[in-house]
Amino acid sequence: MTSYPHLLSPLDLGHVTLPNRVLMGSMHTGLEETRDWNRVATFYAERAKGGVALMVTGGMAPNNEGGVFPGAAGLFTAEDIANHRIVTDRVHDAGGRIAMQILHAGRYAYGPECVGPSPIKSPISPFPPKELDADSIEKQISDIATAAARAREAGYDGVEVMGSEGYFLNQFLVTHTNKRTDEWGGAYENRMRLPVEVVRRVRQMAGDDFILIYRISLIDLIPNGSTWGEVVQLAKAIEGAGASMLNTGIGWHEARVPTIATSVPRRAFTWLTGRLRPEVSIPVITSNRINTPEVGEAVLAEGCADMISMARPFLADAHFVRKAAEGRAAEIAPCIACNQACLDHTFSGKISSCLVNPRACYETELVYEETTAPKKIGVVGAGPAGMMTAIVAAERGHQVTLFDKADSVGGQLNMARVIPGKEEFHGLVDWFATMLGQTGVTLRLGTEATADTLADFDEVIVATGVLPRDPGIPGQDGPNVLSYIDVLRNDAAVGQRVAVIGAGGIGFDVAEYLAHQGESPTEDLDLWKQEWGVGDPAEVPGGLAPEGPRPEAPARQITLLQRKAEKLGKRLGKTTGWIHRASLQMKDVAMIGGVNYEKIDAEGLHVSFGAARENPKVIEADTIVLCAGQEPARGLADALAAKGIAAHVIGGADVAAELDAKRAIDQGARLAASL
Repeated sequence: MTSYPHLLSPLDLGHVTLPNRVLMGSMHTGLEETRDWNRVATFYAERAKGGVALMVTGGMAPNNEGGVFPGAAGLFTAEDIANHRIVTDRVHDAGGRIAMQILHAGRYAYGPECVGPSPIKSPISPFPPKELDADSIEKQISDIATAAARAREAGYDGVEVMGSEGYFLNQFLVTHTNKRTDEWGGAYENRMRLPVEVVRRVRQMAGDDFILIYRISLIDLIPNGSTWGEVVQLAKAIEGAGASMLNTGIGWHEARVPTIATSVPRRAFTWLTGRLRPEVSIPVITSNRINTPEVGEAVLAEGCADMISMARPFLADAHFVRKAAEGRAAEIAPCIACNQACLDHTFSGKISSCLVNPRACYETELVYEETTAPKKIGVVGAGPAGMMTAIVAAERGHQVTLFDKADSVGGQLNMARVIPGKEEFHGLVDWFATMLGQTGVTLRLGTEATADTLADFDEVIVATGVLPRDPGIPGQDGPNVLSYIDVLRNDAAVGQRVAVIGAGGIGFDVAEYLAHQGESPTEDLDLWKQEWGVGDPAEVPGGLAPEGPRPEAPARQITLLQRKAEKLGKRLGKTTGWIHRASLQMKDVAMIGGVNYEKIDAEGLHVSFGAARENPKVIEADTIVLCAGQEPARGLADALAAKGIAAHVIGGADVAAELDAKRAIDQGARLAASL
């Protein structure tokens, strides 16, 4: 009997039966915009082979004004249809099914031609939308329906109409963005007219034997959002208009509440899907922060949904479903919801990938072929770079020995996973440990490798990581000064008043760690909802608690400082930096930039400002924590060079740019693929 009877049970949609209850949710990867259709097809076919029941593409524009940016992919010509047919044929050959998401961005479209119900500019775009007149609204409906017909012609098994996350159809639903007084505005019956008519026309154009998913926003997380009664009213109307399934969206992109970052509790919003499910008779799909088969099984077993949607977990591991079905769940590479290589890339105009799996979206470029000439390979450093190198090299058939002077694997990841909100790193370290064993890597823990130790290996990889940079502050050797390693790895005692020197990723993590006390909100949904001010849309439109965010009191008085005269946290992740800044601000962490560190004494940290070292002041502190950057740990690399032993130097030992696990893992994977 399977461990996941609900997750792996079929789902009958009438004209088609899906083999299990797992949907690969829509992600904009940027692949379609490359126009490399073999690459696009390879990406989706790999996930089809992995056993997912149905995939949804990234959002395809129905017209030029609706594209998320100028030149966004869509189905506009016969050539487009033929290109997409390459993708659908490959997916079907691999035994899978795929639906195309039709996404009209409305005022979120990043270009001067954007349109909307009213000329109200989005806070996340510089372009005010043009208000549509009646004829122009009809054009949008017709274009969306035509896109669905073209999707069928291109071989897709269905479409998903994007009606959530604050995009075009969602914008018509709420008074926050719809100020119209005609038949498309005012009373809710008028505001919901557009999405209902779109679904009706899509069904009419695409036919009855075609999957039609509507993505409905359950909780907008903005002021003047939809009430719960309106959500239910819309869901019933969408069902009546011909939808096959409802997929649930959470929060608008402009919402100041995190919804998919790693600090959000797992399955944080399935309670809303569970509430909607009895209101309709078509299957309801739930989403957001579901990343293991155990979580998915629990959601379904509790009756919260008929199907689960996971997007980024299929970047981390294309074979998620197959591994779960084969009893190999421990081998599923975990999505840690870090956003670093997926959403951060998307919003920077880069191709998406995955920190955990650098092959995601690069399947045609980064290939792990079985070696025809096995080598004896020594890898030093069981951090992310070294572990990934060892695993990939061993998978390819090399004989790999991994050394580390610590008594456990993980390296810098072991510091990351103690930070409140980064609990997902526990699973990442566990997965690395599982795969080291699964691939047959010989572990030499508690062993400091030397040039002599490594002399007999065919290839040597140095992944020894980083060392804390010495900031050279007078008094830094005093008893009231600690390094971030003392705090995060050695659990050193820290006073009530703390000055943190350095506001990069590590400085922010240390501040979060020291400001926190008690249960992590990431592990307690009620506590997390209280911290971020998430309420119930049945009580307040949009689901923002009237009292606002109410975080727990900070454990310490903390001042976070940096030398750069710029906003602290400016260089953090593009899609998560605001979360870290907001979290610390809610904990009353003082943030000061543009400082010179003059000295440390029993009073605390003495600083001045500007090139002229003006306005001296004392940051009174019981403890000063040094997070002033890192330097490569190159001692072994230099010793090998002195003995004439060639070595590959990767990860932090190569470039000490923060604790950049994304770069380290990618570098390790690519090196191992080339050996």
